[in-house]
Amino acid sequence: MNSTRRITSTAAIAASVLLAGGLAGCSGGGDGGEGGGDGGGLKDSYTVVTDTAFVPFEFQEEEGGDYVGFDIDIVYGIAERVGFEIEHENTNFDGIIPGLQTGTFDIAIAGMTITDERKEAVDFTSPYYKSGLRIGVAEDDDSITSIDDLEGKTIATRLGSTSADYIENNIEGATANTYEQLDQAYLAVEGGGADAVLYDAPNVEYYILTAGEGKLKTVGELIEAQDYGIAVAQGNEELVTAMNEALAEMIDDGTYSEIFEKWFGEEPEWLEELAASQES
Repeated sequence: MNSTRRITSTAAIAASVLLAGGLAGCSGGGDGGEGGGDGGGLKDSYTVVTDTAFVPFEFQEEEGGDYVGFDIDIVYGIAERVGFEIEHENTNFDGIIPGLQTGTFDIAIAGMTITDERKEAVDFTSPYYKSGLRIGVAEDDDSITSIDDLEGKTIATRLGSTSADYIENNIEGATANTYEQLDQAYLAVEGGGADAVLYDAPNVEYYILTAGEGKLKTVGELIEAQDYGIAVAQGNEELVTAMNEALAEMIDDGTYSEIFEKWFGEEPEWLEELAASQES
């Protein structure tokens, strides 16, 4: 069954799903009852949510308004193999997990790092991308060259992200300025409102190659290896298994590499490691 892209803009979703109370569990409001579970068996259609502020993983085209990106191609490839259609929703990143908990969404793909805390609230597929955190500073700033130089600094990042947690827990005296929209974090550094930005490496690098060219630069080494996973409302074990099998198939038959090269220009150096991490 080919997946049909049904795109719905839902600016008000973030406000409503935040009533779920962050990462606290609660009863789902979807068809499957608690946690949004499907009660057994696969459905013909699932609601997939993303946050289109994470270029090049997911963003909205200026012409036509279609949602495109690495994550979008990956999830539609999985859906085609498993055999379900997608009803696509968009919301702010910090509203994704609460929305999965309440049953507003079934699946989320948004460059989301797999963490123990998040695994208490949602289920994850096997990793589909290996990443880490990257520092970006103003092009003419030579005072920050490594993570050690961020002590006591003001660091821009995204609200609800693992980088925000990292700043709070690992960089002494630093202040995390968090933003709902990621471009605001970059603009804060460009405008002098923050000393640096700390966020997921592929997004920082992509921004500097495009909108931030000549304005920002990366410094230091990659921080904290991370795995991205597709989040699924708890209680959908059969769906997670089917998605894992489809993802492993895409890696094995070369489809994954084709999608990766389309968005990042080359095959990932960690492809063998990613293949080994897939669950059987």
